[in-house]
Amino acid sequence: MIKRDKGSIFPYSMLILLLILIAGCAPVISKQVREQVRPEVTFTEVFNDPERYKGQMVIFSGVIVDAKNTKEGTLLQVLQRPAGYRGQPKDVDETGGRFLALDRRYLDVNVFTKGRSVTVAGEVQGKRVLPLGEIEYSYPLIHVKELYLWPVVKQYRPPYPSYYYHPDSWWWHDQVIIVKPNKCTKGKE
Repeated sequence: MIKRDKGSIFPYSMLILLLILIAGCAPVISKQVREQVRPEVTFTEVFNDPERYKGQMVIFSGVIVDAKNTKEGTLLQVLQRPAGYRGQPKDVDETGGRFLALDRRYLDVNVFTKGRSVTVAGEVQGKRVLPLGEIEYSYPLIHVKELYLWPVVKQYRPPYPSYYYHPDSWWWHDQVIIVKPNKCTKGKE
């Protein structure tokens, strides 16, 4: 019979916990695609001259403004937002403009709806001019390689009675819960 020292379990459990935490912080776009992206190319540069970056692999994030199924596939109109560490669009009032993401597959436009956050990895195809209100808007067109639909997050206030409320109480602050599971779709090429 082998006797194990109780102290030897701690390092292994910490290693397992560390690996789980690292996996939870991984970017949502595959390493193979991220290696093809030139990080110095910004959204503003592509927006200002999409023809110059034609064929270049990019990763942009933003919020869906419109989604349509066309003969070419699903066309997402996305309002660009700066990306956080994992590629999730930040919830800020800052944007470089809009872009179109064309996925050759037919995505359900009832899932890819207005207001949903996405991270798009794909190849710049140039520009496409479409009406936006009463003007003609020049969109950079991205052919989707990988597309990540971020889960819906809703604020939830616990149903505590009002007589327990105190504005400085840590337990009174809004709780964040994830309502829908993550959706990750990768293009088949």
